[in-house]
Amino acid sequence: MSKAVKELQKVHALLLSEKEEDLRQYKRKMSDTSLTERRKEGVCWYPLNVERSTFSAGERVLVKVSRPKEHRESHMFQSGKLVSLFSNSGSNNEQKHAVSGVVNRAGESEMIITLNGDDEPDWLHDGHLGVQLMFDENAYLEMERALHIVMNPQDDRLLFLRSLMLEDEEATFENISEINIPELNSSQNNAINRIASAKDLAIVHGPPGTGKTTTLVQSIFHTLKNEKQVLVCAPSNAAIDLLCEKLASKGLSVVRIGHPARVTEEILSMTLDAQIAHHNSYKDLKAVKKMAEEYYQTAKKHKRNFGHEERQQRRLLLQESTQLKKEAEQLEYYIVNDILSNAQVIASTMVGSSNYQIRDRRFNTVFIDEAAQGLEPATWIPVTKANRVIFAGDHCQLPPTIKSFEAAKSGLDETLFEKAIKRNKADVMLQEQYRMNRDIMRFSSQYFYNDKVRANSGVENWSMFDGDTALEFIDTAGCGFFEQVDQETKSSFNPEECDILLKHFRQYISLLESNIPQSEPSVGIISPYKAQVNLLQNNFKGIEEELENCKLQLSVNTIDSFQGQERDIIYISLVRSNEKGEIGFLSDTRRMNVAMTRARKKLVIVGDSATIGQHQFYGQFLDYVNSIGAYRSAFEWMY
Repeated sequence: MSKAVKELQKVHALLLSEKEEDLRQYKRKMSDTSLTERRKEGVCWYPLNVERSTFSAGERVLVKVSRPKEHRESHMFQSGKLVSLFSNSGSNNEQKHAVSGVVNRAGESEMIITLNGDDEPDWLHDGHLGVQLMFDENAYLEMERALHIVMNPQDDRLLFLRSLMLEDEEATFENISEINIPELNSSQNNAINRIASAKDLAIVHGPPGTGKTTTLVQSIFHTLKNEKQVLVCAPSNAAIDLLCEKLASKGLSVVRIGHPARVTEEILSMTLDAQIAHHNSYKDLKAVKKMAEEYYQTAKKHKRNFGHEERQQRRLLLQESTQLKKEAEQLEYYIVNDILSNAQVIASTMVGSSNYQIRDRRFNTVFIDEAAQGLEPATWIPVTKANRVIFAGDHCQLPPTIKSFEAAKSGLDETLFEKAIKRNKADVMLQEQYRMNRDIMRFSSQYFYNDKVRANSGVENWSMFDGDTALEFIDTAGCGFFEQVDQETKSSFNPEECDILLKHFRQYISLLESNIPQSEPSVGIISPYKAQVNLLQNNFKGIEEELENCKLQLSVNTIDSFQGQERDIIYISLVRSNEKGEIGFLSDTRRMNVAMTRARKKLVIVGDSATIGQHQFYGQFLDYVNSIGAYRSAFEWMY
């Protein structure tokens, strides 16, 4: 048995453990629990009001629902989640009807759901409605299927790509005429050339703010000068939607594969559903389907005393209906094939690339963005369709989300991107960043990127106003601000640290008002701990109304929710403060790299140096803070 197969068997076993844990957590929240208990767990809304129902561009049923004002529990609904919309019989809460669907958007009290099926359920407006999360097994099945294909490859190309990423094969490159795109910097052009010359594999390592997406879009555009079509994937709907938008703005024809509910409104017209609905032959398709249904319904009408002639007529009607359904299938196949064959870019999530409409398609080049965030089994799905693979990502930022701690610890958190970058000299790193002041950037560059990242001259001295410092660390050591634990969620929080952060924020915003009247800065308040995020959200409620002259764009959330985003000003609350020096998952330095590199012009970090300083990462960070004069004591805001 080859080394690669052994490794893939291990990954398969870990994937099954992850699936088991995911299902266990789902059952714990859903089984043998009342609707009230599920509501508290955040996996159910009941009762619901139907605000409106309409049809989407792809002619699917869209339902907007809302929950009562008094129901303000935090919830787990978000875009792309599979749900069941159900109707109960009333007082005994027995489920009478249900239809599955996918969440388009979920806010605090409203949700938009795309229903599966062509028609609006006739019970939709009868009352006693609820919605709850469903366990989505399909993604696991597709990942398992991909692993089996890679373990038993039916073609030499996939076998070679497997050896390249998991064994000792080396990526090869050909000599090409140098490409120089004037609007790109030298490292971005190096990446374009690396991709263009790659015969098998190229890897673009893009640290925060270095223009990875811009480089990838340019590379895709350039590749399409020589190839008719490419497949472009990413692990999340948000990441692939962003790429679709940027590719379409370059004038490329893009087809977005996937459920319309899982895409942003901006690219809804690019979905396969929408393009089918706008195809020249779609009216014919609808007419044939309608006729088939009419014949079927006529045949179904029951007559008590059927004679020979009636039976014969019924048989002919059913035959005609069946024949028309076959015609509709053939016409639909033609429409889909016509759209897909004429697209320059077919785009999907990694798992979405297993969609039956493109399952058997092969591509010369497959581009995989945010590859360092995709589970290895998911990443193999698009790789099985490729002659050559282009990875883009940053393994020094957030890893994939894994629910099983044991599976992650045993290696499931190591991505195919990481394995490939270790084994091959196929990578090129982007080295000029366009997001943040150099003082905000420099520690991340030193610790994660061998001090190779440089700030572009247009941003290196960015600040909110003249004389402002870009980075401050507010040290709560010695203040007695010890962390607490929420007994229900087991998440840590620190009320005194929250108060200090709020005091600094008020003071800083008043300085901002006097230096830049009528400014509208974007502000992110971040913490690694959900309990602290909840506390911060409560404390920052209504703050915009208090500050008359400074209109803020303010968001308070966890680090993970800020991945890929940026703000003018970022505050980070580290929370941990204890006598044992325990820092929990603050030790996940990749997560902290994300948090520290979201700020453009101002980064304020509040934490206890005595607790965090024993860890190598934070020890070096504190040395850096002192070296640039960014250290402050929390005592300054206590009196």
